[in-house]
Amino acid sequence: MDLPFTEPFKIKMVENIYRSTKEERENWIKDASFNLFNLKSEQVFIDLLTDSGTGAMSDKQWSAIMLGDESYAGASSYYKLKDAIKDITGFNFFLPTHQGRAAENVLFSVLVKEGDLVPGNSHFDTTKGHIEFRKAIAVDCTIDAASDTTLWHPFKGNVDLEKLENVLKNNPSEKISCVIVTITNNTAGGQPVSMSNLREVAKLSHKYGVKFIIDSARFAENAYFIKLREDGYADKDIRDIAREMFSYADGMTMSSKKDAIVNMGGFIGFREEGLFRQASTYNIIYEGFITYGGMSGRDMNALAQGLYEGTEFSYLESRINQVGYLGTKIKVYGIPVLEPFGGHAIFIDAKKFLPDIPKEEFPAQTLALEFYTEGGVRGVEIGALMADRDPVTRQNRFPDLETVRLALPRRVYTNNHMDYVAEVVRNVFERKDQIKRGVKIKWEAPIMRHFTIDLERLH
Repeated sequence: MDLPFTEPFKIKMVENIYRSTKEERENWIKDASFNLFNLKSEQVFIDLLTDSGTGAMSDKQWSAIMLGDESYAGASSYYKLKDAIKDITGFNFFLPTHQGRAAENVLFSVLVKEGDLVPGNSHFDTTKGHIEFRKAIAVDCTIDAASDTTLWHPFKGNVDLEKLENVLKNNPSEKISCVIVTITNNTAGGQPVSMSNLREVAKLSHKYGVKFIIDSARFAENAYFIKLREDGYADKDIRDIAREMFSYADGMTMSSKKDAIVNMGGFIGFREEGLFRQASTYNIIYEGFITYGGMSGRDMNALAQGLYEGTEFSYLESRINQVGYLGTKIKVYGIPVLEPFGGHAIFIDAKKFLPDIPKEEFPAQTLALEFYTEGGVRGVEIGALMADRDPVTRQNRFPDLETVRLALPRRVYTNNHMDYVAEVVRNVFERKDQIKRGVKIKWEAPIMRHFTIDLERLH
């Protein structure tokens, strides 16, 4: 008989977590203005708000931290990271930044100007925020299948090539900053992009003289899905797949807090020295000198090691299997989830879960609040609050997908925790008919409002 699957690591240190009462949670979330970002970490039992910077580093990463070189310029840690990035991505030029949104800020300071178009596949919150802050327009060219939560498609994160070509063909190339593809596509449910799609996007971009950039926060998970689902890649190594993905791009941004399994860090990769030099000026202004860019030497060491650990097949198999484990448990209870399950999170369809809550009362945020008060599980709304207001009309945007994302930190929770989360979701599902009203906005920031918004429960 086959041996059961098990994690490719053992636990070396633990952190105690407090299991609160429902009464405590009801008071805490009210004090937090019904914004899950405002909660204190000790008020959360199982934290699935994000997989960004919340993973557990390995003994080798912690060892690498002790060898960090904190020289202001030319630190050995910089060159160690440079070698790792070159090996795994193939990019000769790179700039370190303190995290992914900083990488976007630096790169977009060069590429994006007022009135530009930036086509891509479901730009995530900070990407779209940086674009719209510069009074440019993010154009979503994701395939239509991504909007159907029940349709099984192996690469729901793909760009619709016809939509993309319409944008490229019908606008002057100087008005298109770049084409940016996010792998995996977070907004669409952590869904992967196929190698063939990346190849064709690159061809189209270069045909019209536009740069092709990859937002690569979860590139290793994307490579894993290509290996499992795309013809011709079953026998290829994860790193070989990653190198091919990046070979089609002119540049990349990286939030290393995801697939490099560090608590802080990011970088930009460049194909051309010219673009690297342009961005270097902004890196020095916003982040720091080009050989540290907002990162300490110890963090660069941990990141270099994490890039290798994050691209190990055994690690990815364990991580993505745990996501699937949670998704299967929830689905068995008849709860509407986005399928196929993504690489980093389970996305619960709030429209189907709470069909009586009108879109104007933000059903996904309402559902996320119920999961917290029920069992101390903190997820995040990926819906109308995050979609923000149209920058021109200032009307709320209501996306096709209105979901609660339960994002799993890397190497942090056991499957017992996943069982607990599934039961919390089930308990809320069993009393969903009692949830009659949602929330309304009391105060919001002019852009990327969901991080700091104040809400009020409707009764």
